[in-house]
Amino acid sequence: MDELRPHDPARIGAWQILARLGAGGMGQVYLGRSPGGRLVAVKVIRDEISDHPESMARFRREAATMEAVRSPYSAQLIEASLDAPPYWLATEYVPGPTLREAVRVSGPFPAESALRLFAALAEGLATVHVHGVTHRDLKPQNVILAPQGPQLIDFGIARGLEWTALTQAGTAPGTPGYAAPEVLMRNEVGPAADVFALGATIAAAATGRPPYGGGDASVVSYRTVHEDIDLTGVRDDLAALIRRCVAKNPAERPALAAVIADCAVDSALTADAHYREVARDTDPVPGRGPVHPSAGAGDPDRPGTTPYAVPDRQPATSVPRRSRRGALVACAVAALLVPVALWQFTDPGDDDSEPGAGPVTGSTVSGTATPRPTAEDTEDSEKDKADEEKPAGPPDHLLNGGVTEERWALSDDSYESSHGIGRCDPTSIAGFGSPNFQSSVSHTTGSGTASMSVRPEGTGSGKRPAPYYVSVGVRPPHETDRTTGRPLSSKSKGIGFTSKPVDLYSRWSKGGSLTFRYPDDFRAHFGSRTVDAIPVSADRGDWTVVIYHVEGGPTEFRTISCSGFHA
Repeated sequence: MDELRPHDPARIGAWQILARLGAGGMGQVYLGRSPGGRLVAVKVIRDEISDHPESMARFRREAATMEAVRSPYSAQLIEASLDAPPYWLATEYVPGPTLREAVRVSGPFPAESALRLFAALAEGLATVHVHGVTHRDLKPQNVILAPQGPQLIDFGIARGLEWTALTQAGTAPGTPGYAAPEVLMRNEVGPAADVFALGATIAAAATGRPPYGGGDASVVSYRTVHEDIDLTGVRDDLAALIRRCVAKNPAERPALAAVIADCAVDSALTADAHYREVARDTDPVPGRGPVHPSAGAGDPDRPGTTPYAVPDRQPATSVPRRSRRGALVACAVAALLVPVALWQFTDPGDDDSEPGAGPVTGSTVSGTATPRPTAEDTEDSEKDKADEEKPAGPPDHLLNGGVTEERWALSDDSYESSHGIGRCDPTSIAGFGSPNFQSSVSHTTGSGTASMSVRPEGTGSGKRPAPYYVSVGVRPPHETDRTTGRPLSSKSKGIGFTSKPVDLYSRWSKGGSLTFRYPDDFRAHFGSRTVDAIPVSADRGDWTVVIYHVEGGPTEFRTISCSGFHA
């Protein structure tokens, strides 16, 4: 709980504002008190997005969902003001830490306690589903461990069961590591997706670790789709139930009633010694005894709980490119966009680090295990081109001129940043009309190198498509001195160091993957001057990796993907 700041309101509606509880997906959450002394959580939508139609629709949907859902496992809506700014809603104030905070402070749940929590949350989801609503973003941050039992919060992206996809094309709901494979791959959301998120949430509670590991958001998403959940050290019966809930095929997941039965609890969760210990009130509320802050209508642990919202931004001046049609979010941002032209996945094991060299801190992913050639090897594809007419080839290099706005940054959230998760800004990338492909970016902490891999969909089958030229740009955090090649203090604005443009399909019959080694395969070109790429270790901070479609000469290219890593 934080003290109020000078610009914070003293009163919202009838509620006297006492303190800051945190930030929800679209606004600030305050602790409020009625004239009669009742405490509430007041969520106020931010002024800068109050006139954004999608944001307002989501805010109204949250209010409607909370009004419709009457459950002992969710905070109740008390009042809302949705007709004129400032827009706000007030819900019951629920004291207690989030599940994530409880595990961070007190460690993983013992198996018996985890089973009791499993059953309680399954019952809570079942009461939500009875009202025709799917939560769509269950995770440890959205579970409050209240003294009377766990509470589900943040229904900002909840939907009726008749909804199967977001109205905004090309976005996926939920949080990487907790969103089900069918959500990430096809935007298919239903009760089974909530069961998957429940299993992943209990896995996090039982292990104290992210269920599908850390790293870039799309790295985690790739693991969720293709790899096993991390249940190392979990008791066999609990692990077996979690695995059933996180089955890749939604049809194989158990119903919530079956989950509750399989937990076989014989006593109340609130009587569990571990739960009682972690659910204790801990922080003082102004004018009241000690309680722990938590917002019934927001996520006090994580500012910006909507990783899939696309901000309304004005683009800066950039290198020449086509119109930015479509909302295609790059794979290193917090959104994984599968239903549109560009596919971005992640593969934690598909990196080029030496054994024992340290953790990979940020990457987006190629889904291939095929040995990959270096960039120089991508020229040997003449035998694959016999039946095709090759147009004029690409330029030898791209000119580092002008200013480009794509920039990757490590997340401000302490949990995400500790796992190397970051996002590209802006989140709308001009990928319209691009072919389907997978990409990866790998960097080992402390090393001076990185690698990028690109692999088109369908390699090795059918006729090789017509050439489609791509180049990878790697931009350090700071500008590079054109004479010495050393980083300067100013923020980097150009496209950085780029690879030689190559045909995306030049390895069609040989595994399909193109690999670019940084710094070996990269140079910066300033007119007639060429500067060798600097090692990653020479410039600490957030590095941006962009894949460009090369459309003509050295200044004719457009962004089709953005990712990055922190060094």
